[in-house]
Amino acid sequence: MSRQTMEQCLAALAGTVIPTVELTGGAPELNPHFRWFVQQCRALGRHVIDRCNLTVLELSGQQRGEGVYETSIAALKRLNALGYGDGRSGLRLDLVTNPAGAYLPPDQGSLELDWKRELQRSHGIVFDSLFCMTNMPIGRFLQWLEASGNLQGYVERLLGAFNPVAARAVMCRSLLSVGWDGRLYDCDFNQMLNMGVGESAPQHLEAFDLAALEAREIVCGPHCFGCTAGGGSSCGGALARGPEER
Repeated sequence: MSRQTMEQCLAALAGTVIPTVELTGGAPELNPHFRWFVQQCRALGRHVIDRCNLTVLELSGQQRGEGVYETSIAALKRLNALGYGDGRSGLRLDLVTNPAGAYLPPDQGSLELDWKRELQRSHGIVFDSLFCMTNMPIGRFLQWLEASGNLQGYVERLLGAFNPVAARAVMCRSLLSVGWDGRLYDCDFNQMLNMGVGESAPQHLEAFDLAALEAREIVCGPHCFGCTAGGGSSCGGALARGPEER
């Protein structure tokens, strides 16, 4: 994302009461304007969330590399030393996980307890919350589902686990995703699929109009059932207490 697009983001923020800015994209810290943008968002009184892959903190200039687990543990210890995740400093440290196959995430609360116990026991690491995200049938995961013969079964699993409580809390109802070029999307998954916001709403930050965006009809696809299955899924983890996975 260019500085010009970031300035358009700031202009849009300044005219709204949007409380939170979340920075993502693999390793947003690699953007040369990252620190400046965070400072400007904070100057507007907005809460900033950095969705960090951890390894970038230890391997400057890289998104991933060999020894990912070890470098991630080192990065978590570094963040702990700065006060992140200690429950007292106000500096939150939340971790995100997703299943390693064609099944839904386990109960988020139970898994969080397991992670906290094991990371504390093995490495002395503490954190605030664990967010469980459902694998969306898009991108490389979709390719794997097709190649492994799991696509139909996985889609049926998502449909069978539909949870109306989770559907009422899906993140596209309160979130706006901004692409690197300033284009607008209902969520990050729609952005990955190049599905922009509906034609009745502004398509780009240049024409930002909060009232029009709030009144827009959300663009949906089959992948959306990933956010409504079981306990639901969002960038902030589960959305509801879901039925047992089928």
